[in-house]
Amino acid sequence: MSRIGRIERVTGESKVLVEIDLDGQGRVEVSTGVGFYDHMLNQLGKHGGFDLTVQTVGDLHIDAHHTVEDTAIALGQAFNQALGDKAGIRRFGDALVPLDEALVQVAVDLAGRPYLVHEEPSVMEVATIGPAFPATLVRHIWEAFTHNASIALHVLVRSGRDPHHIAESQFKAVARALRDATAFDPRVTGIPSTKGRLSG
Repeated sequence: MSRIGRIERVTGESKVLVEIDLDGQGRVEVSTGVGFYDHMLNQLGKHGGFDLTVQTVGDLHIDAHHTVEDTAIALGQAFNQALGDKAGIRRFGDALVPLDEALVQVAVDLAGRPYLVHEEPSVMEVATIGPAFPATLVRHIWEAFTHNASIALHVLVRSGRDPHHIAESQFKAVARALRDATAFDPRVTGIPSTKGRLSG
């Protein structure tokens, strides 16, 4: 059974193609025109063990916002599509990931109900990472991804000073938590829920 999701999203602000294979080997090909975002999506694919292709052309002459948001929307939709009926998966995953002074704790539930809890240092409210990536977009990425993937995601930054490290450790921790949650559990038969389904 292949667990592959493919989404094409075209608006007046961007054109996005996302393809994800949950059972891949961490092969990533990403091009959004926003260097730091490409770097973060590479972390997500590599540490999640997902094969990930992202091709986005957006209105970067305005700013990075639409490009980043629309990519995260399509990524969430592709992830949700790839999960299918979720039979046999672990469902829950968590990770605690350091990157130098930064430490991020993540927990995820692939329950089919979108909910985000996100806490990070106030330095992210004013920082710009690289030439074109406002650090406030990190939270916005998780909002868009969580809603469209229909998952519950908790991202808690326990420590950190460098905005680059704070952002990157979030992507790595989310990747590891998703890797665990999407993995098949030989002890699980059918849908891992007393309701008999994992949806809203």
